[in-house]
Amino acid sequence: MVMKTSTPDRTVFRVLGAISFAHFLNDTLQSLMVAIYPLFKAGFHLSFAQIGLITLAFQLTASLLQPLVGLYTDRHPKPFSLAVGMGFTLLGLLALSLASSFPMLLVAAAMVGTGSAVFHPEASRVARMASGGRHGLAQSIFQVGGNTGAAIGPLLAAWIVLPHGQRSLAVFALLALVAMIVLTGVGVWSRRQHRQPKPAAVPAGLALPKGRVKATLAVLLALMFSKFFYLASIGSYLIFYLMQRYAIDAQEAQYHLFYFLFAVAAGTLLGGPLGDRIGRRAVIWISILGVAPFTLALPYVGLEASAVLTVIIGFLLASAFPAIVVYAQELIPGRIGMVSGLFFGFAFGLAGIGAAVLGQVADRWGIDTVYQVCAFLPLIGLLAVLLPDLRERDAVTLAPEPAQA
Repeated sequence: MVMKTSTPDRTVFRVLGAISFAHFLNDTLQSLMVAIYPLFKAGFHLSFAQIGLITLAFQLTASLLQPLVGLYTDRHPKPFSLAVGMGFTLLGLLALSLASSFPMLLVAAAMVGTGSAVFHPEASRVARMASGGRHGLAQSIFQVGGNTGAAIGPLLAAWIVLPHGQRSLAVFALLALVAMIVLTGVGVWSRRQHRQPKPAAVPAGLALPKGRVKATLAVLLALMFSKFFYLASIGSYLIFYLMQRYAIDAQEAQYHLFYFLFAVAAGTLLGGPLGDRIGRRAVIWISILGVAPFTLALPYVGLEASAVLTVIIGFLLASAFPAIVVYAQELIPGRIGMVSGLFFGFAFGLAGIGAAVLGQVADRWGIDTVYQVCAFLPLIGLLAVLLPDLRERDAVTLAPEPAQA
């Protein structure tokens, strides 16, 4: 699959579609691991704390490596690293299907995390290169593929992996192979873009003072903590929470997780274009702080109301991430890979640490306590008032992104 070289001033939807499709396959495969936690828990006699450690092995690997990969590829672009990263995911899946002990599960999870670390920074850069200046839209198209894949994963787990067992994970390695083929074509297109003349850089006078940039990054990371620590409580433990609190079986709980993840995909698709229109700061403010009333109510409602609230929570929280990533890219122009790797890596790391910490809380005080405590995290969204309004810069930076920082 080879992408055609295009003019630099228009949105290249063919490339955005390819990178979003690859993200869809990547996150479908990754979410299978989380969705079959009940299988691992029963088959390996794991505690909640050990379940959290599996997530930590996956998320922490991705977290630590992504900023380093992004920083390196800012200076030395590697268009075909996308296919290489998917190869790590493929090997990790095969290892998960064959694992016979808890340490082997940890190693396999770390391999899948390495695949994410290589994939996300370069994929985010390609999305921006293909944006034609519509950065929020491009980031949303890229991210919604991953969110949709994450939503499909639990369904595949319920239909295929749970009925047929751990070994059936090996079948999904074929999806990773398809993604590698698609990403090889994307790599060919990306290599051509790197060889084209660079457009004019953003005027230096528009840059914020270094101190303000650092303070703004600190606020963004605090907001990311609020968002992803809460998402970890749902992504890793919603199935167990529903099974325990409402006495439903694992398969029915998988459907509830699907509803939540589908809402995350929808929120992601809306957040980027809305940020292009009304400003990233406004979207961040609404999505993170606005979700607080619903998270506070979630631990105290019935099963049907719980399904509705998790959909609302997923939609609102997800709309912030494309806006946060593009906001940070505009804040530090010329470091697209590093910024993307930092924020995707920080997201993975927070999810992993959150899963491990919340697993300890669930073992000691019960799964209900996890949701009662995490309900207050969105109140950290009040910090969004400290973010500078970058809409003036956004208007100027609608020029095409340089192919190489």
